[in-house]
Amino acid sequence: MPYKISEGVKITVENAYQPEYSDPAQQEYLFAYKITIENNNSFPVQLLRRYWFIADSTGENREVEGEGVVGVQPVINPGKSYQYISTCNLQSELGKMKGMYLLENLHNKKTFEVIIPEFQLQVPYKLN
Repeated sequence: MPYKISEGVKITVENAYQPEYSDPAQQEYLFAYKITIENNNSFPVQLLRRYWFIADSTGENREVEGEGVVGVQPVINPGKSYQYISTCNLQSELGKMKGMYLLENLHNKKTFEVIIPEFQLQVPYKLN
C-alpha cells in the first residue's frame, strides 16, 4: 500500500479494479480507491480541498480539483483518522493517480498541503 507522511499527516492508499462496472469492449475501466487520512499532529485539522492528477496510458491526462472529498470537508482530531472510498475511470487498462489535499490547522487557522502518494491503476491480467 502506498503511503506518504507530510506535515504530520499520513495518507495511505488502497485500490482495486472493478470488473463488474467495467466494459473493456468499450474501453471503460473503473477502479475504486480507499484513502485513509491519519492526523499525527497535536492539533485538529480540516480537509478543505483536493487536487488529483490522473494519467491514463492512452496519453489522456486530466486534473480534478474541488472542495472536500466525497461531498464533505471532514475534521480529523489528533491521533484520529478519516477514510473514504471513491472511483476513477480510465480508457485503458493502465494508469496512475497522485495529488494533494489542502488542510487547515484548526488551532491557528493556517492552511498547508499534504501529498497524496502516486499509485498505479491496473487490471490484474496486466500484471503478467
